[in-house]
Amino acid sequence: MNFVFTEEQDELRKAVNRFLAEKSPETEVRRLMETSEGYDTAVWTQMAEQLGLQSLSIPEEFGGAGFTFVETAIVLEEMGASLLCAPFFSTVVLAAQALLTSGDDAAKAEYLPGIADGSTIATLAITEDNGRPDLDAVATTATHDGTAWTLSGHKNYVIDGHLANLILVVAKSSKGLSLFAVDGDASGLTRSQLPTMDQTRKQARLEFANTPARLIGEDGGAAAGLSKALDLIAVGLAAEQVGGAQRCLDASVDYAKNRIQFGRPIGSFQAIKHKCADMLLEVESAKSAAYYAAFAAADDSDELPVVASLAKSYCSEAYFHAAAENIQIHGGIGFTWEHPAHLYFKRAKSSELLFGDPTYHREQLAQRIGL
Repeated sequence: MNFVFTEEQDELRKAVNRFLAEKSPETEVRRLMETSEGYDTAVWTQMAEQLGLQSLSIPEEFGGAGFTFVETAIVLEEMGASLLCAPFFSTVVLAAQALLTSGDDAAKAEYLPGIADGSTIATLAITEDNGRPDLDAVATTATHDGTAWTLSGHKNYVIDGHLANLILVVAKSSKGLSLFAVDGDASGLTRSQLPTMDQTRKQARLEFANTPARLIGEDGGAAAGLSKALDLIAVGLAAEQVGGAQRCLDASVDYAKNRIQFGRPIGSFQAIKHKCADMLLEVESAKSAAYYAAFAAADDSDELPVVASLAKSYCSEAYFHAAAENIQIHGGIGFTWEHPAHLYFKRAKSSELLFGDPTYHREQLAQRIGL
């Protein structure tokens, strides 16, 4: 495995960083947080048409650019640093990866080109009211009447579920776990936007009442593909967390250098030095875990199931600790609504819980290595 970024990948990072600095400053993040849609359609279009971000890891035969998951991870890291408000994670990581691992070439040909060109906003609905992120907890039912499929049940905490025009739903048929595509305006589908702690990432509850659906892949044969998709999702989320953790570290160090107390910068005090040093160690370690997992995903390595859980558990804790220490180092101002520290703290906590918290992933890791 070649664990080094290429010159082209470094240039991609710089281009995305410049784009987000212009399109996703704190003022814009705060503005979009207050909207029901939660994103800017013009920026979404620019991301697709000018930078081609939505198409990066989609194969060329399905309208994409044909790059690897490493490029997607680089983009996610920069988006995590800027708290970009856009349905990128739900569309490009959740939905696209579920399609790519489904084994259904017809479904890929139908849905992936729309994701690649930005015309489709999609998401993946797995978790239900029980809050469990594992596939064994799925209770939504799929019924075939001889001519068509319908779904009945509910899904909760669906990222961008309130606005997605393509919803991939995990449900159980008589043959077992299956994956289905549901149109955003399908009959019998009720979508309710949820109040969330992290307002930069919208979530919704979906209810299905005999809702028409299209089977993707083999009836009862979705478990293996979805398990791999969940590993890729964990890697993508870890990359995003690394970006946010690095931004918290940078903000803490910058404040420690410039805040004067008792006639000298607070960064000269041992307690602050130790906090910053611990954060640096954790952030750099988190980067190593996330990058290794991204390269494993790009190489379709057998290590992916192990390193995905490792990266998600470690990066979750590193990000949350960095976000919490960022508030502490900033002192009183760090607790105020006007300071951005709370935005990263809320994103860190929300991301920690998404698709399994550190305890869940450590248990999964232990099982996968045979402990």
